[in-house]
Amino acid sequence: VLKYADPVISNVDISNNTVTLSVVGGNPPYQYSIDSVIWQTSNVFTGVSAGDHIVTVIDTEGCTFITQTVTVIDYPKFFTLNVAGHNDTWNIIGMVQASAKLYIFDRYGKLIKQLSATDTSNGWDGTYNGQQLPSTDYWFTLDYTENGTAKQFKSHFSLKR
Repeated sequence: VLKYADPVISNVDISNNTVTLSVVGGNPPYQYSIDSVIWQTSNVFTGVSAGDHIVTVIDTEGCTFITQTVTVIDYPKFFTLNVAGHNDTWNIIGMVQASAKLYIFDRYGKLIKQLSATDTSNGWDGTYNGQQLPSTDYWFTLDYTENGTAKQFKSHFSLKR
């Protein structure tokens, strides 16, 4: 009788609302699902909405059942501050962790704003010490927890006036 190592999700790559799972060990072929909605043979999911999701992996023999929580980070690539009640603030989309912290920096690395990253936060209004900042790119880091592990996401966005 062949003995296979217990399968594990060895890597989860999340980029541009695409989740790619890598599984090692066990007895493939596998089937994959996000939030138990649709099962597929591909380990790649595209168009995944922002927020926490449960990924599940099973094998065709019924011997494998693995689940793991993944967090998809999404954010507006720009905001316009049109003062019409739309696009007047910038924030992460779909974050529900109250402990998550969002830090916004200018192009020189100066901390401009620290705020909560949750959907209930008011977001950033494009100011520093009450003064409007110029139209340019700004960078951010998001500190959050996934499966009990501290993580940091980094990227940038544009402010347009």
